[in-house]
Amino acid sequence: MDIVIGLLIIAIGAFCQSSCYVPINKIQDWSWESYWIVQGVFAWLLFPLLGALLAVPEGHSLGELFTDGNSFNIWMTVFFGVLWGVGGLTFGLSMRYLGVALGQSIALGTCAGLGTIMGPVLLNMFFPELNALDSLTFAVILGVVVTLVGIAIIGVAGGMKAASLSEEEKKAAVKDFNFPKGLAIALLAGFMSGCFNVGLEFGKDINFGELTDPMFRTLPATLLVTLGGFVTNAIYCFYQNGKNNTWGDYKKGNVWLNNLIFCALAGGLWYSQFFGLSLGKGFLTESPTLMTLAFCILMALNVTFSNVWGIILKEWKGCSAKTITVLIVGIIVLIVSTFIPELLK
Repeated sequence: MDIVIGLLIIAIGAFCQSSCYVPINKIQDWSWESYWIVQGVFAWLLFPLLGALLAVPEGHSLGELFTDGNSFNIWMTVFFGVLWGVGGLTFGLSMRYLGVALGQSIALGTCAGLGTIMGPVLLNMFFPELNALDSLTFAVILGVVVTLVGIAIIGVAGGMKAASLSEEEKKAAVKDFNFPKGLAIALLAGFMSGCFNVGLEFGKDINFGELTDPMFRTLPATLLVTLGGFVTNAIYCFYQNGKNNTWGDYKKGNVWLNNLIFCALAGGLWYSQFFGLSLGKGFLTESPTLMTLAFCILMALNVTFSNVWGIILKEWKGCSAKTITVLIVGIIVLIVSTFIPELLK
């Protein structure tokens, strides 16, 4: 029963994450860079902080972890968070140019695939005694290859969509639709997003050990990673504010309440994926296989739910049955690829 509960919690987190871009459509009279950094305050600072506090037992404080712990691991966790921030930033841009369904499918598929290789390689550089490269088995490499095949198939579907629709139809589905630009950004987003797992690995011991509930042990490290990501996004968004003369967005008092509500909703939905992953894994401790598969399951469900939203938001409206078929085949291949390493282990 615990396993069912754990998987259900992860699925709920995946659904919430896949829904995080939807509230942004309700934001009024703000530029992209303005609403992106405001929702980031909730997604990468406020909610992760509240989550991390759950890992603090009575009689202790969160500050103890960050002052008494291993400073090298703490700074490396934040550093890889900064690198992951590039992925988070471009992840938002990928949906801006490709839409929720296509943008998340390519970005998350790349994250699940290339992130699998990136983690062991980078960990081996800093902790050779862990023999992290031993995890790159034939099954893992095959899974990455199949993932890239799935991404390619979805890319073909996106190209067919771009070729078959008029400019008016493209803009009706996704306002800023630009397939070549969006594809490049989505691939970069997926690659850099792999740094999240590396950051969590550096910060896996930043908790109070047995005093911390197993469901909450990764949440302090999650806060440090998202803190680093916030720095990256803040620098870029404030640069764009200056470049595009959009500092005035923050002075529009008549839209602040509406925009703050929907930014908070978007941020909360985004953070739910990692909060749900942490809680869900707490129920999977009796199954090492599912513990290992948990992140892959999350990514697969994110892709699935994002495409459900894509259908609801009519992002593929007007496409031929052939294009939709290619898209579905790509999604299936992408989802299967996340399970191959464990199935062939």
